[in-house]
Amino acid sequence: MLSAGPYCRVETYDDLYAWSVTDIESFWADVWEFTGTVSSEQYTQILESEKAMDQIPKWFIGSKLNYAENVLQGMSDCQRVAIYSAGEGRTVDSLTFSQLYEKVRLCASAMRKAGLAPGDRVAGYIPNVAEAVVAFLAAASIGAIWSSTSTDFGTTAVLDRFAQIAPKLLFSTDATCYNGKIHSHVDKLSAVAQGLPSVSHVVVIPYDGKQQADLSQISNASRWDEFLATADDSTDLAFAQLAFDHPLVILFSSGTTGKPKCLVHSAGGLLLQHRKEHYVSQDLGPEDVLLYYTTTGWMMWNWLVAALSVGSAIVLYEGSPFKPATSTMWDLVDSLGITAFGTSAKYIQTLEDIDYRPKEHHSLATLKAIYSTASPLKPNSFDFVYEHIKSNVCLSSVTGGTDICSLFCGANTSLPVYRGEVQARGLGMAVECWDGERNPVLGQSGDLVCVKPFPCMPVYFWGDEGGKRYHAAYFDHYPHVWYHGDFMIIDKATGGVHMLGRSDGTLNPAGVRFGSAELYNIVDTYPEVADSLVVGQQYGVDERVLMFLQMTEGHQFTADIAKRINMHIRSHLSPRHMPALTLPIAGGIPYTINGKKVEIAVKKLVSDLYRAAQESGPDVALATVKADEKATSTLANPESLLQFYAMPELLS
Repeated sequence: MLSAGPYCRVETYDDLYAWSVTDIESFWADVWEFTGTVSSEQYTQILESEKAMDQIPKWFIGSKLNYAENVLQGMSDCQRVAIYSAGEGRTVDSLTFSQLYEKVRLCASAMRKAGLAPGDRVAGYIPNVAEAVVAFLAAASIGAIWSSTSTDFGTTAVLDRFAQIAPKLLFSTDATCYNGKIHSHVDKLSAVAQGLPSVSHVVVIPYDGKQQADLSQISNASRWDEFLATADDSTDLAFAQLAFDHPLVILFSSGTTGKPKCLVHSAGGLLLQHRKEHYVSQDLGPEDVLLYYTTTGWMMWNWLVAALSVGSAIVLYEGSPFKPATSTMWDLVDSLGITAFGTSAKYIQTLEDIDYRPKEHHSLATLKAIYSTASPLKPNSFDFVYEHIKSNVCLSSVTGGTDICSLFCGANTSLPVYRGEVQARGLGMAVECWDGERNPVLGQSGDLVCVKPFPCMPVYFWGDEGGKRYHAAYFDHYPHVWYHGDFMIIDKATGGVHMLGRSDGTLNPAGVRFGSAELYNIVDTYPEVADSLVVGQQYGVDERVLMFLQMTEGHQFTADIAKRINMHIRSHLSPRHMPALTLPIAGGIPYTINGKKVEIAVKKLVSDLYRAAQESGPDVALATVKADEKATSTLANPESLLQFYAMPELLS
């Protein structure tokens, strides 16, 4: 186990956590050793401790390593399964670690033949398939920088991201499948390729391994097998030895409120952080099989792939989790012996809504952990999991984000699970809850901040001259302290964390701040309500709280249901928490492609409508205020924003 030094007595997780955020250099050095980090040169200094956090201090200075080597070292002859690939109605395929090693070797050689060098960018407009992992690890072995988006992104959203980083190679597919339908991807890929003049090669993965789509409209395109055939078959897999902070991946912010930020994450930082989370906190290893339902455009894909670095097998699923049947995910748990299953809070809520109870149809004997993220897991969803999925599973709601490509708070197999809580703050992550005045608080809501450096901080933002955007994103709110933009409570008794929503979506009527999750937790107790959205609307110099209710089939919105919910909020929270307006919504709650409720874009839209109506009249407001195109390009249901234009109550 991790050593806390000769003079530090550690008997509980609280003791270990306290040491990990007090003596951060010793802690992270122990993680380096404990997880078996492979490096060609040892570090000479753990941390630039003389630098403030907002100066982005370097870690493990002097070390030379390679991310892909740490995943694949010693695996060239390993016959354990590394990757299971599944999808809607498709036969499950698998790759052993040995086969994965060989494919990465060929892909890396072909990349070098194509002129790829350290620091070049490789983009994937790509489904969640094994070839995506191969291309990522091949790029990492060279020291190139990987960046991916999912195929359900529109071309505008993709170009908003990739055009900023000018990739040299682009990996994609000729078709995709979702909800039982196969969709050609050629036209979208062609448009993206034309918008990226930096791309010298487009590598296309056939949807079913055989389909020969016409690629003539895509310049410099070749199919996956053709690309691998250019490799030098006699070349060994070489691992470029690079600094700890050499870039590994570029992730993108959501882009719902402006141009997506390009977050550059380091190979060493993600390696240590992900191994700490998977191996130390979640107890994953070579005997485990991890499925996380994700797309390649979500940071959870990088998190999933990182489980290979602790020897676990991973399951890649492409398509709807409810096709060809509601049982699809749980059939995989039983057939593949999945031990850890990850999903979104919305997926669990959907199972509850349709009353599908996995334990009545499946064994789930191997399952020991369930992870949930994208939005806070509601208390009633905890009940559903333990009653209707498995009673002795470690259920972990986790929270972090694209900003750190990992977790601030999450799972820990040594701790109990409390209803509605994230189990614990992560080791080495000096997370505190601040009341808005730099005062740490327990048992009351506040801002999630991190007060000490950690290795997986982005090394920089791509194209951010002088680091101005980086500084503004995390350090303007509280000087020298990472402000994450989430609202939270740290429970006094348990040490667990309640996530309350985004701070930039924090509700603030008459100067009283609270999170939308506090209201959602009450609304979710009403079976008449299928879904809800709570946002603040700028209303003169103040803000008013708007609640939108989507009713379940067979139930109508009435003044009575609105009154009952408001009185419930008043009695269980406070009169200040009561919405100023409670309105029905029939066109669906807006969600991102990754399953997150869209609060901020709606807040901006309704605030702009109100302001324009006051300045120029309702008719002008409706004619001139438009939803941000960049925001709508990242939504799963962009048409849902149109319904707000048909609500006269929002304008007065």
